[in-house]
Amino acid sequence: MGPVREVTPARNRVTPLGEIEAFPLRGAWTGNRGILHRGHEIVRFHASDLWITCALEFRGRFHEQWQAGHYTFLYFHDEAVSFAAGHRPCAECRRASYDAYRVAWAEERGGALPSAKELNRTLHGERIVRGTHRRRLHELPWTQLPDGAFVLLDDATPAVVAGGELVEWTRAGYRARRPRPTRGLAQAIPPPSTLAALPAGYPVQADEAARAQPE
Repeated sequence: MGPVREVTPARNRVTPLGEIEAFPLRGAWTGNRGILHRGHEIVRFHASDLWITCALEFRGRFHEQWQAGHYTFLYFHDEAVSFAAGHRPCAECRRASYDAYRVAWAEERGGALPSAKELNRTLHGERIVRGTHRRRLHELPWTQLPDGAFVLLDDATPAVVAGGELVEWTRAGYRARRPRPTRGLAQAIPPPSTLAALPAGYPVQADEAARAQPE
């Protein structure tokens, strides 16, 4: 048996801050922001206000990565990361999740169920500064943050809320835990509309390592 060849990760993984990077951590979900690549290189941050999270498999469909004229496949460690990055569930391959997201959105914000166009427009204005790809952060009391919400610690470290703890996210997965503050303001990463949908009942998927530990 010959030596094992190391495969260099492609630049198609997404961090909680929405950056597209190359690291080996596998994704539980795929998704896209339109056509971002030329050849095998990422040449733009997004192509429109449509940012979605998709199932890895759907009806046996297969599309080759880096295909010319086809959207760029992106990958997310878990759904909590994709929400922090600013994506929402796809209406085709994740219809039940998309509908649950819309219901939670409407229950928390009031009014009728939002259309996909309304979701996209609102989320786009909440996740980045217009005309740039610079992320917006949102100050909220620690006590108002639901499980599955990401925050930025020490101006550099993303961490997910898990009960009374914060679990730090790294490019190798979730790692250190620290107590969740009970006073003051947090720098929340996800768009406020997504943050509102979580306590309204949307069952966000998070990796096992990010879940709250039993007391």
